[in-house]
Amino acid sequence: MKYLSLVLSAVATLISGYLLVQHTSKKSGTSNSGTSTEAAAGAAAEFKIAYFDIDSLQNKYEYFKDALAQLKAKEENMNKELSGLERSYQKKINEWQQQGASMSQSQAEAVQREYGQMQQNYQQRRLTLEQQLENLKMDYKKNIKTKIEDYLREFNKDKGYAYIISYEPELMFYRDTVYNITEQIIQGLNAEYKKTEEKK
Repeated sequence: MKYLSLVLSAVATLISGYLLVQHTSKKSGTSNSGTSTEAAAGAAAEFKIAYFDIDSLQNKYEYFKDALAQLKAKEENMNKELSGLERSYQKKINEWQQQGASMSQSQAEAVQREYGQMQQNYQQRRLTLEQQLENLKMDYKKNIKTKIEDYLREFNKDKGYAYIISYEPELMFYRDTVYNITEQIIQGLNAEYKKTEEKK
């Protein structure tokens, strides 16, 4: 009998201890989650996002428009040079065709070699010009990105945005126009670009 009451006491003590631990951990869990909820709410209140319309920026940013005009001019010059080469080669081919049957075997072989060399020269020049144009495009793209990033870093010093993202229809499904800062950015970037142009 004594043994049974001793076992029951031990079991009761264990159950009491278990319940006490559970109750204490619930309380501390509640207070922790309350603290973390408050912290999350505070962080959410401070977390601000703004966006700008990349298409509008491309259409109204003067540096971008100037860069585009320079690329277009470079491409036109490239096409003119290649067209000039084509015309000069075609003229040479026409001369060979006029000589036609009057050519000796050795002359025909020399023409064939020269024609092959002309084709090779043209392809090499075309590839060189295309690579130059591509490098120029990459440089302008990098410069534009750097200018925008540098400006946004300064712009955001007193705004407190956590993120400033560019709006693209394929990537974003909803936007509140209250957070649209496109015009502010365009005005600021154009003002900076004007200053740098005046210094030249």
